[in-house]
Amino acid sequence: MKQIEGKRILITGGTGSLGTALVQRLLSGQAGEPAGVTVFSRDELKQSQLKAQHQDDRRLKFIIGDVRDRCSIELALQNVDVLFNAAALKRVEACQRFPAEAIKTNCLGTIHIVETIQKYRLPVEVVVGVSSDKGCHPVNNYGATKLLQERILLAANEDCPHTRFVSVCYGNVIASRGSVIPVFQEQIKAGKPLTIHDPNMTRFLITLDRAVDTLVEALNYGNRGEVYVPVTSSATVGDIADVLIDGRDTEKVYVGKGRGEKMHEVLINEVDVNQVIKRDGYYVITPEVQGSPAIKEEYNSKNYLIGKEQLRQIFDELGLLIPRVDLRTKE
Repeated sequence: MKQIEGKRILITGGTGSLGTALVQRLLSGQAGEPAGVTVFSRDELKQSQLKAQHQDDRRLKFIIGDVRDRCSIELALQNVDVLFNAAALKRVEACQRFPAEAIKTNCLGTIHIVETIQKYRLPVEVVVGVSSDKGCHPVNNYGATKLLQERILLAANEDCPHTRFVSVCYGNVIASRGSVIPVFQEQIKAGKPLTIHDPNMTRFLITLDRAVDTLVEALNYGNRGEVYVPVTSSATVGDIADVLIDGRDTEKVYVGKGRGEKMHEVLINEVDVNQVIKRDGYYVITPEVQGSPAIKEEYNSKNYLIGKEQLRQIFDELGLLIPRVDLRTKE
């Protein structure tokens, strides 16, 4: 099934790490040949850079706008068949410091999308939202807004009967902007100590390709109100640091768990687990209690831990290990 074939697609937040990877996949034709792909974001510099990468593809268009602005959303949603909502304020520290800003982007922006489709009875066929493991038992503002975003989208299935709303939920996208890996890399390149909150923290890890796979899978096979959760590995922050250090004499400074941080992330809580089924390599949280008896325990990052060797192989394949020639030498 290729729901993208011949469709007009809009990506909000389309100049972020996920958005640009999704654009690449859509234009490649691997998931079907779209009639057009429109990138909607407020960053004109990143839009120009993305346009330069695909300058010969006439299917790609750009709109400067913000999901916070209802008028720009109303304009962008005209003549759209499929919407991927990747717009987000996602840095935990920023959301802790400015909760109102997180609400405006992550929650009100989503409300604007739903209400525009409802108000104008727009023939949008599918909306795919992007949630986060931090929205499961949220302990910080980012997680709380992501949980609400997910609930807003799923509830929209009742208000917009002609549009199918689904979501995806996963952990940290490896090496994306805002993740810990680029921070560690910059510290290593600069010859500085690595600042580690707690080496025993566990985090789910997913590649950009796998994240895009999940979006496409939810679009193609997700039913109304479902949340797709990919089966992914997790690693301790200490192991991530050690693999990136790669045997160098790099100092580690332990600063303690930060405000709004969990020791171990969870992707499916003990309530939702009763509504989980397995489908083609994914856990799917359904709107009704119909979970498989075989799925009993929480989807906790501690249960999916991989070791340093597996982590090293993943990082090596992604080109994340830093050549020693890039380092400042220590006396």
